Amino acid sequence: MMAYDQAERLRERLNSLKSQAKSIAVMSGKGGVGKSNFSLNFSLALQKENKRVLLFDLDIGMGNIDILIGESSTYSIVDFFNKNLFLTDIISTGPSGLEYISGGTGLGTIFKLDEEKFRIFLQQLELLFKVYDYIIFDMGAGISEDSLRFLLSVDEIIVITTPEPTSMTDAYAAIKNVCINQSTIPFSIVVNRAFNKKVGETTFIRLEQTVNQFLNRRISLLGTIPDDSSIMKAVIEQKPFILFQPSCQASKALSTISKNYLNKKIQDIEVLDNSPFISKLRNFFMKGR
Repeated sequence: MMAYDQAERLRERLNSLKSQAKSIAVMSGKGGVGKSNFSLNFSLALQKENKRVLLFDLDIGMGNIDILIGESSTYSIVDFFNKNLFLTDIISTGPSGLEYISGGTGLGTIFKLDEEKFRIFLQQLELLFKVYDYIIFDMGAGISEDSLRFLLSVDEIIVITTPEPTSMTDAYAAIKNVCINQSTIPFSIVVNRAFNKKVGETTFIRLEQTVNQFLNRRISLLGTIPDDSSIMKAVIEQKPFILFQPSCQASKALSTISKNYLNKKIQDIEVLDNSPFISKLRNFFMKGR
């Protein structure tokens, strides 16, 4: 009851805000393709464009945003459920003032919680959507039954792949897993670790042809990120590469990607389900009961 009252007070403080954040899920078909590193640096790039961003690490129990920035957050999503905190209490501040929620450890899934706790989570998450321009969910690698509910609820999905055939195959499998649920969510592709721009574009074309042929879906290329040694150096130093070496090729590519994303034309995006993220997620959660 206390947590419910807290949520209501928080709602009263924020109900005058009219903005509605766009929800973006960043996913990959397999681990080790640079998904979390992209999520972190993409969030910072959007912030540089004067957008207010919340990065939400949803690789719950195995989150690594803390590791990538070399900081240990005071609280994580685990503490929200175990200690009856506000979601605002567990938001940490990272490099350049980026706000994020850590995935933490020790909690396998938030969907196995009792209905009351999950309802409070949704209430407070809904309030956060009034505060930010973008909420970026860094998903765990692959797709589970639980993560699929989040993926089917967001406004847009960014898929990270590399030119490796296994990475492309896994990316296609992940896209297919979403599509078979009759989702109209648009997919954008980022080709990471491309030897050059041509290799990145060729990788996308192959994936695009496969998705179009077998799924009858349209995907778009958001951009490519070169196989830049500066990225590994930044990871070792536990700093976002866009801040570690702003002039390196990877940072320039990431800045271009963020500008391309913000400048996308409506006609380049497939028809969207305009239902609010929270409404869709609530419906999927209740169906899973």
